[in-house]
Amino acid sequence: MEALPDAAVLATRLKNTLIQYHNLEDEKWRVAKKTKDVTIWRKPSEEFNGYLFKAQGVIDDVVNSVIDHIRPGPCRLDWDSLMTSLDILEHFEENCCVMRYTTAGQLWNIISPREFVDFSYTVGYKEGLLSCGISLDWSEKRSEFVRGYNHPCGWFCVPLKESPSRSLLTGYIQTDLRGMIPQSAVDTAMASTLINFYGDLQRALKKA
Repeated sequence: MEALPDAAVLATRLKNTLIQYHNLEDEKWRVAKKTKDVTIWRKPSEEFNGYLFKAQGVIDDVVNSVIDHIRPGPCRLDWDSLMTSLDILEHFEENCCVMRYTTAGQLWNIISPREFVDFSYTVGYKEGLLSCGISLDWSEKRSEFVRGYNHPCGWFCVPLKESPSRSLLTGYIQTDLRGMIPQSAVDTAMASTLINFYGDLQRALKKA
């Protein structure tokens, strides 16, 4: 049996870390990629020798629908083109769980499929919601996957003031893919992956 974290302590620490990222001044960030609808910034991570990425864009749906599609659950697998499986390993309460998920290979399989085991927590934030997560050192491993590690990451979703039926979605992601990959390849993949994430999510919400 795995030693499970103290959910309340971990959830509070995680939420506070994400709010700290959310309050960083604009000048700390450098634009990594930009499209008409989404901007991706990055700054060196304080957690590992890669980058903390920030993504922001407007989604044409209400906060609850957006977060329901992002948080762990059946919705996520239906639309997230990078995710190939998702299992809830442990439920603490309705908004708090441990999940294991796998991702497809990227960059013509230069980045091979990965597995992650994350603690996930969803909580109210201002007029919206924050869904955040962090990887756990889970000892049970599967040989066909490289185990990646998500340092504190999460998605803030708040209604647009001028149009409450639409949402401003801001994400913070810092993923250590591990294995033998040059960090530059990871950085290239990450900015594109985040742009695709917004497009996939928007399409899924239009169908819902």
